[in-house]
Amino acid sequence: MTHFNFLGIPVAGTITPPDPVVEQRPLSDLEPLIRAILADDAIVEFGWTQYTPYFNDGDPCVFRVNTPWFRTPEDPVLDPQLTYQLRIGGGKHPSLGRREYSWVEGVRTYGAYTGPDEERFDRALALSHALESEAFNQVLLDAFGEHAHITVRRDGITVDSYSHE
Repeated sequence: MTHFNFLGIPVAGTITPPDPVVEQRPLSDLEPLIRAILADDAIVEFGWTQYTPYFNDGDPCVFRVNTPWFRTPEDPVLDPQLTYQLRIGGGKHPSLGRREYSWVEGVRTYGAYTGPDEERFDRALALSHALESEAFNQVLLDAFGEHAHITVRRDGITVDSYSHE
């Protein structure tokens, strides 16, 4: 069965559609979220890892940015391989607090907050969602490269090699 033509040549066969691609956004859309975290003296540093997996259990190996971590003065200084303990994913963080959530028809809905500063938590959560959205993957890949552990502080950004498998 002919499905369509390509350059005027009929195409027959089974065509597997690609996975949807997330529309990429510019750094200017991410900047206010990062600047809001940097302006908060209670957040000492934050960061994330980014890489393309070498193997993904048969699924495509696609570049990803992992859930960011945030460190406040109350949090321990951790080895870069352990910073995942300071992620805000799942709606909770050891020193920033916790926001209850539930899934409603595939959408995460947030509820009550418990902790020291709700606005600070929500700023960190907004940056977390932006980085995990895949909408800034190309900007971050271009800026920091593959297999990277990024640490952001007010006085600079450090990029270390990240071993993930």
